[in-house]
Amino acid sequence: MDTSEMTADALKYKDYAIDFIMNYGPKLIGAIVVLIIGLWIIKLITKSVNRVMVRSNVDDSLRPFLKSLVNSLLKALLVISIMGMVGIEMTSFIAILGAAGLAVGMALSGTLQNFAGGVMILIFKPFKVGDYIEAQGYAGSVKSIQIFITVLTTPDNKTIIIPNGGLSNGSVVNYSTQDTRRVDWTFGVSYGSDIEHVRKVITGLIEADERILKEPAPLVKVTALADSSVNFVVRGWVVPSDYWDVYFAMNENVYTKFNKEGIGIPFPQMDVHVNNVK
Repeated sequence: MDTSEMTADALKYKDYAIDFIMNYGPKLIGAIVVLIIGLWIIKLITKSVNRVMVRSNVDDSLRPFLKSLVNSLLKALLVISIMGMVGIEMTSFIAILGAAGLAVGMALSGTLQNFAGGVMILIFKPFKVGDYIEAQGYAGSVKSIQIFITVLTTPDNKTIIIPNGGLSNGSVVNYSTQDTRRVDWTFGVSYGSDIEHVRKVITGLIEADERILKEPAPLVKVTALADSSVNFVVRGWVVPSDYWDVYFAMNENVYTKFNKEGIGIPFPQMDVHVNNVK
């Protein structure tokens, strides 16, 4: 290759470079400026969102995730905008992203449902860590609330893991939201027992237990004339943490006191008549 050909090639590349700079230089400079300003604005928006969540008492475990989600979405929009500014055709790219997002969404539909349920639980807080709840056929104390699952600990120290999707869409009984909880008992006595004496004995046991609250007033009433017993329904109010201790203690105290007072506690009996047939 002689010197004239090399010079022609150099001039050609020089012209290409000049054309590229003239055509894309302003766009690139504008894109860089938009990128810098956009990142600064996204940073401000992310901080503002975090402050709003703090003022709204959004759960600590949810705030970092939502903050990261907002930040990522805004940055994705910024990148798409910048790519469009420099002349990159985005229609096909966005269509591909949409199709990929649809496919991933269908594949992860159950996981996304659990994620949405976790967000709803952490925002609306139908229960919190430490509450005793009953849901999805299980009952226990809430050990942790995560984005996809909620972990319960049962009274016998079993760990129950419940997906948040069903938990957020189903019924939940929360035993810890109120300051008091009612304890119910049913005690049966033999027919012929002195009802007023039985009522006095049970009332005395209730008054002797300081964990049973005076208000609302306890209830001791005859609830049924059963096949082999006269049944008393007994109701007392306690703080939730005393529920099971009071429940078991009263059963034991009633049995002991009834024996001392001569109050019969019946048990099912069956009379069998045998006829001799010749």
